[in-house]
Amino acid sequence: MKINLKDLTILKAHEALKRGDFTAVELTQAYLDEIKKKNKDVNAYLEVFDVAIESAKAADKIIKSGKGGMLTGIPCGIKDNILIQGQIASAASNILQKYRAPYDATVTSRLKAEGVVFLGRTNMDEFAMGGSTENSAYGVTKNPLDLNRVAGGSSGGSAAAVAMDGALFALGSDTGGSIRQPASFCGVVGLKPTYGAVSRYGVMAMGSSLDQIGPIGKTVSDCEIVFNAIRGKDIKDGTTIDEQTYKYQISNIKYQSGDRKPTIGVPRHFLGGDGIDKSVMEAFEKSLVQFKEKGYEIKEVKLPNISYALMVYYIVMPAEVSSNMARYDGMRFGLHVDGKDGIEDYFKTRKAGLGREVIRRILLGTYVLSSGYYDAYYNRANAVRRMITNDFLKAFESVDLIATPTAPSPAFKIGEKTSDPLSMYLEDIFTVTANITGMPAISVPCGFAKKDGKDLPIGLQLTATHGAEETIFRAGKEFLGSE
Repeated sequence: MKINLKDLTILKAHEALKRGDFTAVELTQAYLDEIKKKNKDVNAYLEVFDVAIESAKAADKIIKSGKGGMLTGIPCGIKDNILIQGQIASAASNILQKYRAPYDATVTSRLKAEGVVFLGRTNMDEFAMGGSTENSAYGVTKNPLDLNRVAGGSSGGSAAAVAMDGALFALGSDTGGSIRQPASFCGVVGLKPTYGAVSRYGVMAMGSSLDQIGPIGKTVSDCEIVFNAIRGKDIKDGTTIDEQTYKYQISNIKYQSGDRKPTIGVPRHFLGGDGIDKSVMEAFEKSLVQFKEKGYEIKEVKLPNISYALMVYYIVMPAEVSSNMARYDGMRFGLHVDGKDGIEDYFKTRKAGLGREVIRRILLGTYVLSSGYYDAYYNRANAVRRMITNDFLKAFESVDLIATPTAPSPAFKIGEKTSDPLSMYLEDIFTVTANITGMPAISVPCGFAKKDGKDLPIGLQLTATHGAEETIFRAGKEFLGSE
C-alpha cells in the first residue's frame, strides 16, 4: 500500500502498525525510497544503513507478539556525532572519516530497547561547530523547502531528514541552538531539554557544560514521546539528573494543571534590534495574539543581562571546545598522518583532518584559557553566565514560559554568511540562553516569510524553567492545535 508520509506522526504510525495497516518493513521501505529520491539533492544523510530492513523485520515480530511500544518499528535518523555500535560516526569530519563506534551511546541503546529502526546517520557541521551545516567535510545540507538555502545547523541533516519525509523523527545535539535553529529553518519541531535530562554518554563532546541531546519531529507530541524514551539518569554520565531534581523548582511555577493557562513572558527590550528580519517579528507578534486568543496571559519581562549572552557563549564554548578537541591527536583513533616525530604527526594529522571553523574555535578557546587571559575572559564569562541564569529564574517567578523568535531570520542562502563568522554567530542570539542557563526550550513553526518566491518557515521559541518540559509541551501542542 501507498503510505502517506507527509501526514504521518509517531502516534498515527504506531496505531497503523498495531492495526496491521502496514508493517514496519513497509514503513521503513517507504522512507528509504523517499531518501533515495531526495537525498542526492538535499544531502541530509551521510550514510543510509543497510541493516534498516533487518531491524524493521525484528520490530514486526515484536509488534506481532503484542509487546511493541510507541516507538517500535518507527524509522529515525541519528546525527553523525552519536555512536551506534559498529557504524561509522565521523562527526562530519575528515579526522574521523573511517571511525566505527565500538559501543552504543546511551540514547542509542534506549531507542534500540524501544525497537526503533535506525535509517542512517545525518549530516552536520563538523563536530557540531556551525549554524548552517556548511562546515561539514562532506558537503552542505540543503533546505528541502528551497535548495538554494541552508537547512540550519549544526543538526541540519536531522532537521532536513524530517522535513523531506526521510525520517519520522531524528536526534540532534544542541550546544547553542543546534536543534532549534535548523528546526525553525525547516519548519519542524525541535526540543533542547533541560541540561542533564538526557545522557550524553557516547556523544562526541563539544561544549560539555552546554551540550544536550534532543529530538526533532513533525509535532510537539512526537518530540515528547521521543524525549520520554531517552530521558533519565545514567550511571555513565555523572551530569544526568532524574525527574525529582527540579521538583521543588517546578512546584513554584504558577501554572501546574487545570484550567489556568500558562503565563508567557516577552523580553521586549531584547527584541528591538536592527538584525531581526521584519517577517520574523511579524510572525512572532501574530503568535502572541494566537496565544491570547487561547486564553494565555502575555506580560513583559526584564532580563537585565541577556544582551551579554552571546558574548558569554562565545567565550565559554570555544574554551570547552579547545579542551574536548585535544583527544583528536591521530594517535588513539581516527586519521593519522606520519611526520618525522610524534609532535609533527600531531600537527600534520590535525591540519589534514580538521576544518576551518573547528580550528578557529580551538584557537579562540586556547586563547581565552591561556595564562593572563583566563581570569579576564573565562572566569568573568562564567560569572556573567550565573547572572543571566538568575535573571531567568527571577523572571520565572512571575511567568511560566518566555517567548522569543527562534532565529533572527528565515533560512539564509548557501554561502551568504560563510565569509563573515560574526554574522553567522549572531544567528544564535535567541537560542544560546537556554544552553547557558541549562533550561529547556522548544522551537515550533509559527509562520512563513516570502523570499524569492518561496515560503520559508519561521520558528517560535518557548523556554521554561529547569525540568519544566511538560509546560513547554502543553503550550506547544495548544499553539499548533495538535496532540
